[in-house]
Amino acid sequence: MFPEYDVVVVGAGHAGCEAAVAAANLGSKVCLVTMNMQTIAQMSCNPAMGGVAKGQIVREIDALGGYSGIVTDHTMVQFRMLNMSKGPAMWSPRAQSDRMLFARKWRNMLEEHPNVDFWQDMVTGLVVRGGIVRGVVTGMGLEIPARAVVLTNGTFLNGIIHIGEKQLGGGRAGESAARGITEQLIELGFEAGRMKTGTPPRLDGRSLNYEAMTEQPGDENPAQFSYTDTPKLTKQLPCHITYTNDKVHEALQTGFDRSPMFNGRIQGLGPRYCPSIEDKINRFADKDRHQLFVEPEGWDTCEIYVNGFSSSLPEDVQYKALKLIPGFENAKMFRPGYAIEYDYFPPTQLELTLETRLVKNLFFAGQINGTTGYEEAACQGLIAGFNAHLAINEEAPLIIKRSEGYIGVLIDDLVNKGTQEPYRMFTSRAEYRILLRQDNADVRLTPLALKLGVRGAEERMARVQSKLGAAKAIVNYLAKQSVEPDQVNQYLEKMESSPLRQKVKLDGLLIRPNIDLAGLRAILPNLDGFLQQYEQEFVDLAEINLKYEGYIRKEQEMVDKMNRLEEVRLWEDLDYHTMPSLSSEAREKLSRMRPRTIGQASRISGISPSDISVLLVHIGR
Repeated sequence: MFPEYDVVVVGAGHAGCEAAVAAANLGSKVCLVTMNMQTIAQMSCNPAMGGVAKGQIVREIDALGGYSGIVTDHTMVQFRMLNMSKGPAMWSPRAQSDRMLFARKWRNMLEEHPNVDFWQDMVTGLVVRGGIVRGVVTGMGLEIPARAVVLTNGTFLNGIIHIGEKQLGGGRAGESAARGITEQLIELGFEAGRMKTGTPPRLDGRSLNYEAMTEQPGDENPAQFSYTDTPKLTKQLPCHITYTNDKVHEALQTGFDRSPMFNGRIQGLGPRYCPSIEDKINRFADKDRHQLFVEPEGWDTCEIYVNGFSSSLPEDVQYKALKLIPGFENAKMFRPGYAIEYDYFPPTQLELTLETRLVKNLFFAGQINGTTGYEEAACQGLIAGFNAHLAINEEAPLIIKRSEGYIGVLIDDLVNKGTQEPYRMFTSRAEYRILLRQDNADVRLTPLALKLGVRGAEERMARVQSKLGAAKAIVNYLAKQSVEPDQVNQYLEKMESSPLRQKVKLDGLLIRPNIDLAGLRAILPNLDGFLQQYEQEFVDLAEINLKYEGYIRKEQEMVDKMNRLEEVRLWEDLDYHTMPSLSSEAREKLSRMRPRTIGQASRISGISPSDISVLLVHIGR
């Protein structure tokens, strides 16, 4: 019934969608298998993309030719650049999306791709012969042959939904759990574990009193995620902020005896940085209130997402507590929050390509690897899809270094360190974050997409060249143009900066703290006239490169030093047990994980600097 596909992708969440287009954009014939064609790219939790470090990931996905940024730009209802009071390494784009439009746009883009086919069915097993995956088996008993398979099962593997004392089998509200895959993978020798995540209740926005809350508008001049020509946001929906209080906490505590989190029914670990509301008031008992973000789900719906109120308490307790929150006094609930437990596979069982070590041409991406978040899942799907295509065509794999992208940091962390709890990306996880900014993701990664041959990369690279040329021209202009004291001293005084005693070049003025191009443009008509010919994004890149030149140079020197270790390769058949000078933990972990380079070995948890010295001596370095 089915032809042999190059790649079968199991699951059509954020990881699965990106995996499908990644392989398809390199020329593979792809079959995307999902249990429900109506829930492709569904935003199962909050209706938003981006955020701290996550926004950088979305821009990196876009720079590599993925679709998450494009879809977000077409469907967002609000845009904000976070952390603007901090340095540019911390600036992070975030957008509220229209939940229904987001899923529809993703499906439309997938259906328009000539290399993507669909099949609606549950995958219950894999076809594995001689240690190589050969396809998948579905609940209908059909076999779909494939040269490579990407598993992106999300929270569906043996998923259990918890609401108070109720337990429901399911991978998401109203949808069945997936069974069979975990058991087969364990038989093949994989190690599995359990994790937990949750979601808050959804409310009827018509029943809320927004005047009792603080409005949170979008940016006055909203930007975009994609480096392509996507539509600019001309109108926005506001979000709102409100807070819990002591009465809310007391109401929630009345249900603690029925909480699956506190009575031991939930075994899996939940996300440390996104705890449930009951976990917050239990762990942070000294706090008399917690912030809640009241987020609209779209242009044409009154449904509201209560960000910060994730809960698995009984629905009556949730409802009683909600009505004690300012602005929620007359709230009507569409559905309660719930927790969900699901299987995952520790990612130390993967190569940096996201291919499994035990089964050739089998790739894992998303929550199956222990991550949490749409953005973390989507970037893994993209890399797995690329590498699935490259593996079956016997081409060199795509491995993004830690110094090249947050995507590289994420995958390197997962594979070399593993995770015991849902992994979430933060800027603090990246040691080279001055280099890995949201404004230069295209400069860093589009050349890789061009080298791979990703569809559309030529046009993207032409824009990168224009951007680099413009930034260079702007820096040169600032280095040549002088400014007199009487032109800027009033502005400098306002910004609490020392006045000029003689004329200076603009680039010397710009490197001062608190001085920026926007302020200088407002008082120097010639400068403003020159910059008007360039896109704001190009101007920003030039300003950041100039203002942070010293920091960027120092960080690049660190990268160059680390890359020397990345270039020192370890032999595949190296017998670590014959090296008595290694610690016993190092011998065990190096033998199990088989790092490819000294650099990768140095990042494995438990490997000490002295162990690295032993390895360098052993291989003659």
